[in-house]
Amino acid sequence: MSGRYIIVLEAGAENAATNLVGGKCAGLLALVRAGCSVPRGFVVTSDAFKALFSDSALRREIGVALDGMDPEDPAGTETTSAAIRRLVSGHPMPPKVARAVTDAYEALCSALGQPDVPVAARSSATAEDLSEASFAGQHDTCLWIRGAEAVLDAVRHCWSSLWTARALTYRTAHGVPDEGLGMAVGVQEMVNARTAGVALTLNPANGDRSKIVVEAGWGLGELVASGEVTPDLYLVDKVLLVPVRTVVGAKFHELVPAPDGRGLLRRPVDDERRAVPCLAADEVIEIARLAKETEKRAGAPLEIEWAFARDLPAQGGFRLLQCRAETVWSRRPRPATGVAATSGAAGIAHTLTGL
Repeated sequence: MSGRYIIVLEAGAENAATNLVGGKCAGLLALVRAGCSVPRGFVVTSDAFKALFSDSALRREIGVALDGMDPEDPAGTETTSAAIRRLVSGHPMPPKVARAVTDAYEALCSALGQPDVPVAARSSATAEDLSEASFAGQHDTCLWIRGAEAVLDAVRHCWSSLWTARALTYRTAHGVPDEGLGMAVGVQEMVNARTAGVALTLNPANGDRSKIVVEAGWGLGELVASGEVTPDLYLVDKVLLVPVRTVVGAKFHELVPAPDGRGLLRRPVDDERRAVPCLAADEVIEIARLAKETEKRAGAPLEIEWAFARDLPAQGGFRLLQCRAETVWSRRPRPATGVAATSGAAGIAHTLTGL
C-alpha cells in the first residue's frame, strides 16, 4: 500500500531518496533490503510534511517567529521553539495524509493480528544522520503509541520537533538554512525488549576501527542511547569477532511497558540483575557480526540500535532498530598505519575489517 505519503518498510523501496524518507528511515530501508530483521512498519514521507505546509498562513506564522529569534539568546530560542511546535502540533493534518497514515497503521495491525499494535514514531529529518552533520538527539521519538488517533498525534509531534531549541541552535551555528528542510516519520512495531542498546563499529574512545563496542542495558534501549544509565560495555575484536573486554555497568533503571499496556514505566533494576551482564557471549557475537556486515555494506563506521525481544526465544528475538552514520571519528583523517596501501598486509587488514 505504498504511495505518495506512505512507504511500507517491508517493500524495501529501492529508489526512495533521502529527501523523501529522511536519513534515519533511509538507513532502515537499507537494512530491510539487506535482509536484516527489522520491526515491521512504514514511513510517513516528507511529502506528507510538505502537504501540511501547503497552508500559507502556517508558513507565514512560523516565518514571523523565526524572524524574531535571536540565536544568541537561549531563553528566547526556547520560547520560539515552543511557539512553533504548538503551531505545528495543533494544526489539522491534511485529510488525505491522515487517511493514508490511518490506513497504514490499520494494515500493520491486521498484518500482526493485533488491534492497536504499540508502535514507535521516530523523526527522520531530510538533513539528519549524514556523515558531515550530526543531528542525533535533536528530533523527537514517541514510544509505545497505540491507536490510530494517537499515531496521528505522534506524527505531528515528530514534525514539530524539526524546531526543537537544540535543532534551531545547531542549524544556526552550522549555517543550515530552514528552507527546503523536511521531516519524514518512521512508524514501527515496538519491540518489548528484554535487553537493548547500541553498537558502534569503531571504538568511540580512540577511533580504533578494528574494534566494535556494544553497550547494553535491561529493558528498552532508550535509556542507554540517551546516556541515562551506565550500561554494560563489551569490546569486540572486529576481525576475530571475539569479546576482548567486558565491563558490567550499574544499570540502575530499565524502561518497560506499563502494566496496563499504555505507555512506558521506568523502574529500578534489582540488585541481582544489576550485578551480572545482560548479554550472553553468543549474543554479543551476534550483535557484532551483524554490525560488521552492515558497516561493510555501508562502507563507513555506523552506530546501530538493537534489541532482543522479551517475548521471543533468544535465537529469533534479535532486531535491528536504527542505523546511522558515526559522525565523530569518521570526520577525522585516519592516521597512517605504517603499511603501504598496496601491500599484501594492508589488503588482508582491509578484507578482514571490512573497511
